[in-house]
Amino acid sequence: MPSIRSATLDRIDPAILYRIAQLRTDVFVYEQGIVSEPELDGLDLEPTTTLYWAQVEGDVVATLRVLDDGPTIHIGRVATARHARGRGHAARLIDAVIGDFPRPIEISAQAYLEEWYGRWGFRRTGPNYLEAGIDHVPMRRDVG
Repeated sequence: MPSIRSATLDRIDPAILYRIAQLRTDVFVYEQGIVSEPELDGLDLEPTTTLYWAQVEGDVVATLRVLDDGPTIHIGRVATARHARGRGHAARLIDAVIGDFPRPIEISAQAYLEEWYGRWGFRRTGPNYLEAGIDHVPMRRDVG
């Protein structure tokens, strides 16, 4: 069972931060070929951004980030290591965010994951669109 952790950038051990950045780069740049937008976009540096990760024996196997804009938060950069997929790591991270932020949550989901996010009550809020050349759908989960 992985340990689920979260922290703002200034409270993350540099070795863990490196593993988070490496995982995101592996998934978004090398696997999905996203090169039109920088992976390190500066938003991780915001004091209201929280990074979440699942760790198994020191290995970061899944991660996401939460952008806290006030009454609504945004989940992004959800990534799971190829060797760790299908084991529920990302689901545990989503559960942790919902527990930590009992307010509306928005996500720009890759379209093929719409049903997966629906398990937590996320609902489509608009039409599909391309982001970095990948089909996405805007989704929102309201409290209550």
